[in-house]
Amino acid sequence: MKKTILTLSIAGILFSGYLSGVKLFSQTCAFNETCPYFLGYPACYFGFIMFAVITLVAAWRVFGKVNEKLALTALLTVSFMGILFAGYFTLGEIPLLLEQGFSSYVFGLPTCALGLIFYLLIFAFSLQDYRTEKKLRKATA
Repeated sequence: MKKTILTLSIAGILFSGYLSGVKLFSQTCAFNETCPYFLGYPACYFGFIMFAVITLVAAWRVFGKVNEKLALTALLTVSFMGILFAGYFTLGEIPLLLEQGFSSYVFGLPTCALGLIFYLLIFAFSLQDYRTEKKLRKATA
């Protein structure tokens, strides 16, 4: 699962990086969507930071540069924060989604919902690895 988590995190950082880059350089939101703000900054900037942290930790984990338990705890914590963050903005976009329909979005869903899917997958795989690692620690103790 280590490489799967790393792959998902790289996809997340590329996606949020694209959204952030478009917003930063053109002052418009990618894919003609609404652009939610958090603390006065576009939400995609915060998504980029969270995916960057996840990618860094996942890479360290793959290459054995960090304690397994610490890495999994960090992955679970940051991906859970991402779930709450993206989930909040996704809930805010539901009225627009219901009004305009799925076809009004380039990917069929708002970008916040897509970020939420990435965070959910990373959390689920990290939780599975955490439980497996915990069983291994018990078995060797």
